[in-house]
Amino acid sequence: MKRLIIHVDMDAFYASVEQRDRPHLRNKPVIVGGAPHSRGVVATCSYEARKYGVHSAMSSRRAFALCPQATFVKPRFQAYRQVSQDVMEIFKSVTPFVEPLSLDEAYLDVTENSLMSTSAPYVARYILGEIKRRTGLTASAGVAPSKFVAKIASGFDKPNGLTIVAADEVESFLAPLSITTMHGVGKVTAQTLFKHGFETIADIQQSRPEQLKAILGHDRGVQLYELAHGRDSRPVVPTRERKSIGSETTFAFDLDDPEEVYERVIPEIEDVLQQLDRRELSCQTVTIKIKTSEFQARSHQIKLNHPTHDHDEIKRLARRLFDEMAINEPVRLIGMTVSDLIPRTETGRQLTFDELTKPSLEE
Repeated sequence: MKRLIIHVDMDAFYASVEQRDRPHLRNKPVIVGGAPHSRGVVATCSYEARKYGVHSAMSSRRAFALCPQATFVKPRFQAYRQVSQDVMEIFKSVTPFVEPLSLDEAYLDVTENSLMSTSAPYVARYILGEIKRRTGLTASAGVAPSKFVAKIASGFDKPNGLTIVAADEVESFLAPLSITTMHGVGKVTAQTLFKHGFETIADIQQSRPEQLKAILGHDRGVQLYELAHGRDSRPVVPTRERKSIGSETTFAFDLDDPEEVYERVIPEIEDVLQQLDRRELSCQTVTIKIKTSEFQARSHQIKLNHPTHDHDEIKRLARRLFDEMAINEPVRLIGMTVSDLIPRTETGRQLTFDELTKPSLEE
């Protein structure tokens, strides 16, 4: 049986949530991220702002220079997570084979599905319709025999688009695309391929595996050759192990008062604790990190002998780590991360702070 894979990607997710919740922002340029004159960055922006060249990861100052009429909005991650949860529930009502990639995108294997349909396009249209009906937002989807092709297809007709690539159309669909659209081809690999005359996926399709092996090494060369022909056997993995949960903030101005710096990390700690509770997880490692005005990163980490999800306990550990860093220079960023995550159903009795044996410290 041929696999039926769908990749769903929400359209300008954070910005769309803001436009939905604030009607006066609809059909207007919206930038979610740092304030326009801060050192923050753009998390995402509405399609109205993208027309001016604004894009994610751009500095907020640059975004303001390109689109000064835009409304800058501070991210509301709790709201985005709630919408994401609603969307994921729609996916899981159709198939248990859902692999989330982030809050706003996921792979689905609908080879077998609750709609009892053998038509992946039909299933995709149903899902997009349910997302619109339940959340008021739009998403785009790609339908293909593999994850690689489905992901590329989902970005073809944004926003609110559906692109279908049949098995016998895969190679012709991929052929005209730039090699930079391929999974795992970053700047360095792309430059290497450009130097050897490879510009489009068609160039790779028409090459020999030995050529790519000589340029990129055996494993990487074989992988790219297979992907260029649309061959991708990676399964949709229903559960992705979350390795850590973190939150951080960049200050508008460098801070040199340690107590003021610590006050700024308190909301980030609260956010991390809420995420732990929402996912019903315990953690065994707590990390506090800073970035100095000279962009030097420092961190202190504590690993416990037993998992914990006790709020007071984690806050005390965070304070202990912060104090031991002995900050004596201006700071521009601070954050907190918990890792070594374990479902609470597997952790047994919650030990108290005093019951824990002395943990080891690492920097």
